[in-house]
Amino acid sequence: MSESSDYSSARGLVVLGLATMLGLLFIGCSTEPREIILASTTSTEDSGLFERLLPAFREAHPGYRVRVIAVGSGEALRLAARGDADAVLAHSPGAEEEFMAAGHGESRQPVMYNDFVIVGPPAGSARHCALESAAAALACIAADSATFISRGDDSGTHARERRLWDLAGIEADGEWYLEAGQGMGAVLMMASEMDAYTLTDRGTYLSLRERLHLSVLVEGDPILRNQYSVIVVRDAAELEGARTFADWITSEPAQSLIGAFGTERFGRRLFTPNAGQTSQELKIEN
Repeated sequence: MSESSDYSSARGLVVLGLATMLGLLFIGCSTEPREIILASTTSTEDSGLFERLLPAFREAHPGYRVRVIAVGSGEALRLAARGDADAVLAHSPGAEEEFMAAGHGESRQPVMYNDFVIVGPPAGSARHCALESAAAALACIAADSATFISRGDDSGTHARERRLWDLAGIEADGEWYLEAGQGMGAVLMMASEMDAYTLTDRGTYLSLRERLHLSVLVEGDPILRNQYSVIVVRDAAELEGARTFADWITSEPAQSLIGAFGTERFGRRLFTPNAGQTSQELKIEN
């Protein structure tokens, strides 16, 4: 073999090696982040909280991205139980406890809370029902046959509403009681258009308040506390990512973001961070 042939072969090997290295480098640089599917509530979506949190999570953990499926808490837990979500952020304590007892969850941690409020038209027929007890206020609304719109979607809000009707001793039924089967934002818009009453989380109400003809009728009753928790799904397809997200959202940087959310626009926080609290400290209403 001639010297020129040896040179050509050697040069070919070098070129091939460089091409391989560049190819591997390109593949490494173009690798897509691993996707975490988070089943969460329409209230966290409608309030705008994820618009603040998810970019910060991506910055802290660029190897992951979060895709949110915003549904009611009940549906979020069912999605997770079927293996269609890696993590859950919900606010339906009773349903969450059943989920964990069934072995679907690896861990459950408190993240934050806000509160529910009963809202209605400022000059509505049931404005005199502005009582300190939420259950008594609902009983008053029912007695007046004032239009009440329920989420009707097995969400955490719907579960709390059913609990309040039970405490009031009322079977919510009749032409005055409408089940929307919609998320919180849609129900608030319906209530505003129909001069009706509804139960809502405060965060979604405040985020939409400028577009609503609704005011707060009842607030401050301890039963209206609204606790959110993050659950890592035991058989998650992206288990490490779910663990990473749960660890991050309960960490000091994320908790600070949650605590500050809403203060610039509304002059008050929409959620109070409380990661690390024990079940005894939480005093959660199911």
